[in-house]
Amino acid sequence: MSPLLFIRRGILFLCFAATCHFNAAAQNPDIDLLNHINPKTPSSGFWQVVSPSVYMASYSLPAGMYICGVLAKDKDLKRNAWQLTGTILISGAVTHTLKTLIRRKRPYESYPGIIHPYKPNYDHRSMPSGHTSLAFATATGIALEYRKWYIAAPALAYAAAVGYSRMYLGVHYPSDVLAGAAVGVGSAWLSHYLAAKLFQRKRGRSLK
Repeated sequence: MSPLLFIRRGILFLCFAATCHFNAAAQNPDIDLLNHINPKTPSSGFWQVVSPSVYMASYSLPAGMYICGVLAKDKDLKRNAWQLTGTILISGAVTHTLKTLIRRKRPYESYPGIIHPYKPNYDHRSMPSGHTSLAFATATGIALEYRKWYIAAPALAYAAAVGYSRMYLGVHYPSDVLAGAAVGVGSAWLSHYLAAKLFQRKRGRSLK
């Protein structure tokens, strides 16, 4: 499947999700699975560290790559840093737009039995998971730039851990996490595709 076809299908799916009303019948599988993941007596110290760590990891990684690229005079590394930055920006824009359109309440707001060690005070909208979209955008972007299993596997495992932490902490439904992962992966593919097209165009001009 080509990147454009993948992105087109992903956009259609997310637009469909944005127009759906999450009624009680539709939410039953979501809340049932969440009840299995969200513990009644949570030991949340570890997951409360994993969850917000995605911001430090995702924002510092492209900055560090660019600085190393400048110091080493490595054009490829600098280009990869810009591409990863584009991935993060696209993911953030799509996530914010979908949250605004869907306006789904957090699980603990609709189901008082959900245990949540803390309340996100910056955004009460649940669909999609912003932490998960950022984590998968970063992990997929790295995997696309450096196609080595020993780089891709840990990055994607970390992204999956961030997604799991959002459910464990009771602040997102499983479908929020799946949607966030789809946004992150799609954003990385789109950024990778656009960067490749831009590089080819610049290379073509330099050869003329």
